[in-house]
Amino acid sequence: MKLEENDVRDIAADDVELPVTSTIMLQGSEVMSNDDKEQKITESEGLASESGARITKEFLRLHCKKNKLYITPHLNDTLYLHYKGFSVLENLDEYTGLRCLWLEVNGIRKIENLENQLELRCLFIQHNLIDTLENLQALRKLNHLNISNNYIKTIQNLAGLGELTTLQISHNALESASDLEHLSLCPSISVLDLSYNRLSDPKILTILAQMQNLRVLNLMGNEVIKNIPYYRKTLIVRLNQLTYLDDRPVFPKDRACAEAWAAEGIEGEKRARELWETRERSKIQESLDALTAMRDRGVKQCQAKEQLQKGDLQHSPDMSQVGLNQSLGHHQSTSERILASEPGAVDLSGFEKDHGDKSASEKDLSASGPDQDVPKLSDQIDSPIVPNKGTLWINDLPDLEDIPEHTETVKV
Repeated sequence: MKLEENDVRDIAADDVELPVTSTIMLQGSEVMSNDDKEQKITESEGLASESGARITKEFLRLHCKKNKLYITPHLNDTLYLHYKGFSVLENLDEYTGLRCLWLEVNGIRKIENLENQLELRCLFIQHNLIDTLENLQALRKLNHLNISNNYIKTIQNLAGLGELTTLQISHNALESASDLEHLSLCPSISVLDLSYNRLSDPKILTILAQMQNLRVLNLMGNEVIKNIPYYRKTLIVRLNQLTYLDDRPVFPKDRACAEAWAAEGIEGEKRARELWETRERSKIQESLDALTAMRDRGVKQCQAKEQLQKGDLQHSPDMSQVGLNQSLGHHQSTSERILASEPGAVDLSGFEKDHGDKSASEKDLSASGPDQDVPKLSDQIDSPIVPNKGTLWINDLPDLEDIPEHTETVKV
């Protein structure tokens, strides 16, 4: 819908309130606010250059600021420049501390200007337009190189990379054994991905066999798989250190069977396979037997523990009586320690003993009957008796100071 000037006047006439911070700009059918305009101006000044074709110093500075990296170039160890549409590698001279550089999914045609990245360990430059491996000699510490999905026809210029262990070069234009011949000069490579190229010559096995540290190999998507008889067995036998081939591991059983097949044919492979299966079954049976023995030991221990608990309950004395005896013994030992430490302390052990004997005698008397004469407790205790004078006055009581102190042990 196209707005006319009359329509704008009508809107103003109807007293329609417009935002204070916004201004209506009529460009055909577009209505743009001040915020959108400012954003467009800002993009035109350089922020939108992330989708441009050149790597400028200003872009790198804004890019580091946006991704919360260091503004000082040499402090950065990682730089993410993927999915930007760059066609040329440039202006990375100041980023000397880089250890990982992401450049995939761009339009880069040539590997260049990486002479100052001496600390670089990982270079991801897949999905570009590169057709030649070059200018990598300065990257002595490079450990991982991913150059898949490019247009490389020959592997070269990698012999000086003594720490290179992983090379991913799938989905390229490698065709013959001569294109891989340079790999024989790269003994440090242990992971090699050659999948989905145009390899068809079985002679590549001779080159791969010279890579003494090769442990992971991927040749899927190449015609050479069909041209090598007994492909998997042959590669396992030829490559002694191989632990992973294509999409699955190489187990010790697979290697033993492949080596038996190479030495004695199919019959030897059958015998080796049966031997390994017998060993595996015996290991499983040993594990089951060990588990059963553990279970039996546990059951016996539980039964012995239950019997021991039952025996303790039957032969154990009354815990209340044991506690009483322990408390009496403790009290007696405490009394003895007090008497030993304080000469003037009163010995109550005799009283406790006599009290116990008295309790026993009272029980005997109560059992004998009421007719027997039972001496009164007051007759057995010598107590001072105040003479009866009819009326007892307070002055008749003796002074406490006149009563001599008794230092002897009181016996009741």
